[in-house]
Amino acid sequence: MSDRHGIFAGQDPFEIARNWLAEAEQSEVNDPNAIALSTVDSDGLPNARMVLLKDIEDAAFVFYTNYESKKAQELDGAGKAAFVMHWKSLRRQIRVRGLIEREDGAAADDYYKSRSLKSRLGAWASQQSQPLSSRAHLMAEVAKVTAQHGTNPSRPPFWGGYRITPLEIEFWADGAFRLHDRFVWRRSSPTSEWNVERLNP
Repeated sequence: MSDRHGIFAGQDPFEIARNWLAEAEQSEVNDPNAIALSTVDSDGLPNARMVLLKDIEDAAFVFYTNYESKKAQELDGAGKAAFVMHWKSLRRQIRVRGLIEREDGAAADDYYKSRSLKSRLGAWASQQSQPLSSRAHLMAEVAKVTAQHGTNPSRPPFWGGYRITPLEIEFWADGAFRLHDRFVWRRSSPTSEWNVERLNP
C-alpha cells in the first residue's frame, strides 16, 4: 500500500494511531487525545460526547469514566461503540468502530492513582449525568468526600475504564483539491486477520 507521504506505512493500525497521536501532541493546542465517543441508548437513539483517550494498547483503545453515567449505561447496554479523533493542526482523523469491555482492574487502579488529587476526589463527588441542584451542592460534596477519603482516596467502585477493541479503523489525511488519502482496516472479529484497502475520498 502506498500514499503520498508514507504516513500509512506498515500494517499495524495501532502503531499508526500511536504515531499520529505523538505527532499531534507536538502541534495540537488542546487535548490531542480527545475523541468524540458515540453510543446508542436502548431505543437505538445515538449519543455523542468528547472524552479523553488514555491509552492505545496493542489491540485496543482505552478511556475512563463513571460507570453510573449515561455513556456507561449505553456502553454496557449495547456492547459496541464508535469514536472519531480529529486533529485540525495535522488535518488528519481516525475513525474507530468496535466492541466494548470494562477495564476494572489493575490498569484502572494505576490510572486513577496517576490523576491529580482534585480529580480523584471529584470522581467520588460527582454523580455523573444526574440532576444537580447547584454548584454549591457539588462543592459541598467535594468537601464531604475530602473529609471521608483524605489525601489518598482509593478508586471508587463506580469508576473505571472501557476498552474498545476495533473491528474497523479508518485513517484519513487531507489532500489537495479534496482528494484525501483514506485507508481502512476491517475484520469480522477481534481474532480475525485485518483486511486493508484504500477508499475513495
